[in-house]
Amino acid sequence: MDLPALAQRLPEAWQSRLLGELGQARLKLARMDEAPYPAEVHDHTEALLVLDGELRLRVGGTVRAVRAGELCLVPAGLAHAVEAGSSGTLLIIDT
Repeated sequence: MDLPALAQRLPEAWQSRLLGELGQARLKLARMDEAPYPAEVHDHTEALLVLDGELRLRVGGTVRAVRAGELCLVPAGLAHAVEAGSSGTLLIIDT
């Protein structure tokens, strides 16, 4: 499965597509488009794997650059937001 090519065909950026489930975990694919995404909080840990490009993620008041091949785990209950300038393909793993 060519995930970056599949992400390019998604109708809108940040509208994730469910790829499948492994046990309790859901695998979702999203396309980042340079635009910011508002803060959100989940009741579960979320894993963000950047497949290509860069995710600029604000967590706890600090902006981190998560680059292609890097994984960021966002603990449950922690607010996080996407800063402007994020682009590429993101695999989201959550429950």
